[in-house]
Amino acid sequence: MKLSEKLSSLEPVHAAGSPSKRRSSHRSDNAGQAVRAAVLAELAPRAAGLDRAELEREVRSAIDKVIARGDVHVTAAERRRVAEQVLQDTLGYGPIDPLLADPTVSEIMCNGFDEVWIEREGRIEQAAVSFRDEAHYRSVIERIVSAVGRRVDESSPMVDARLRDGSRVNAIIPPLAVRGAVLTIRKFAADPYTAADLVRFGTMPLSLVPVLEACVRGRLNVLVSGGTGTGKTTFLNVLSSFIPVDERIITIEDAAELRLQQPHVVTLEARPANAEGAGEVSIRDLVRNALRMRPDRIVVGESRGGEAFDMLQAMNTGHEGSLTTVHANSPRDALRRLETMVLMAGFDLPVRAVREQIASAIDIVVQLERQRDGRRTIVNVTEVQGLEGDTLLLQDVYAWRSARGRDGEVDGELVPTGLRPHFIDRLADVGIDVPVEVLSGRTPTARVRVAGGAR
Repeated sequence: MKLSEKLSSLEPVHAAGSPSKRRSSHRSDNAGQAVRAAVLAELAPRAAGLDRAELEREVRSAIDKVIARGDVHVTAAERRRVAEQVLQDTLGYGPIDPLLADPTVSEIMCNGFDEVWIEREGRIEQAAVSFRDEAHYRSVIERIVSAVGRRVDESSPMVDARLRDGSRVNAIIPPLAVRGAVLTIRKFAADPYTAADLVRFGTMPLSLVPVLEACVRGRLNVLVSGGTGTGKTTFLNVLSSFIPVDERIITIEDAAELRLQQPHVVTLEARPANAEGAGEVSIRDLVRNALRMRPDRIVVGESRGGEAFDMLQAMNTGHEGSLTTVHANSPRDALRRLETMVLMAGFDLPVRAVREQIASAIDIVVQLERQRDGRRTIVNVTEVQGLEGDTLLLQDVYAWRSARGRDGEVDGELVPTGLRPHFIDRLADVGIDVPVEVLSGRTPTARVRVAGGAR
């Protein structure tokens, strides 16, 4: 979008508050409108071809000139606020820019132009910001989705996109959203979380880290399961950090969110159909294509359809060590969902044959849950041990043990079950040892190495 188009479509932000604050806000809004008009006149002739950094410098310089020469009368206190609003609307995303910059905010949920909610430290609260009106709100949504080549309109009223930092964006507009457009942004940390971070957050115990690292390095296929907002993508990113740097990794996602640190990573992203209904490239198409790209590892951001069949085929035909996620409430439910998704691929396979494929392909299921206090925690690490009759055999290696805290709230911890998993022998065959003491819970945490630098 050209600068002139951006500026001409912008509207100021209003804020709620006392009458005096509203009057001050109204004056600033009027000043903001005048500044926008003056900046447009100042910059429009020479804005073409400027990159973002140059455009930001030009916008700041134009604002200073407009205010300094007295075209617009604003107080010293209003000057900074007006300048920041113009910059946010011109180069950013309006009133949600401060929320995007706030590291304590993990999710932004706009239910309408005047109703913005956030998640902070696992708790949902209403934010004291709003858009000027529906037009301003929709212009921000369109700016977000157009930046990644997506569109949102009446013919395509739902869209998944991402911000420059990888944060996940979903937008849905009327007629599907009855009360107006809804924008949801799930933020990701500026620096990808490490295993040490997840231990510090209480997502998993220190003793589990070397077990998971051994499983990934030993090329076991891992399925990450959990409900919405349980941290599956974050945990998948941490798991992928254990992949050796000399392997070729191909990631496949609806919207590219994973941020792997290895040097040899190929990122593939699905594409929706265009306005004519053509040109769609699905996750399943990308999984099939990835098999021709000589991958050492395939990482699928989320399996939700027929691509599960191709993923299982890849795991069973020489692409061990693959990782993916699925929405489910327990390890067994995760395998049932996988079974259903394989049948969705359109092949008339007997259920037993599908379960044999799953038992042969999936080695470990890691289950995540969101606790009452907002923490995301691992509640099961479960080994798939094979098939007995038509039943998949599962064994918990780690399980959640509930306990009642001092204040009466239910709490708990993830503890090893003490059972010896079958994958210990497989890892030993490739020279990877997992001390039995770690799986029994008897190893002092100070002796367990944490990837990411913590000890």
